[in-house]
Amino acid sequence: MKKNMGSTDRIVRIIIAAVIAILFFTKVITGTLGIVLLVLGVVFLATSFISFCPLYLPFGLSTLRKKEEA
Repeated sequence: MKKNMGSTDRIVRIIIAAVIAILFFTKVITGTLGIVLLVLGVVFLATSFISFCPLYLPFGLSTLRKKEEA
């Protein structure tokens, strides 16, 4: 797997996952919606830690900064 996520993208995903977890465990979001969002938060955390988002591949996206070649 080639990394395709930059540090800003990773930080944003971690923050979103944390907010979802807090809202779920304080019972602000509940039921099916809460479970779906919690699963989405887990996916966000997983992709953040491995720096790879499989949904970026079909679209050719990458938020990773390219190193300048000298």
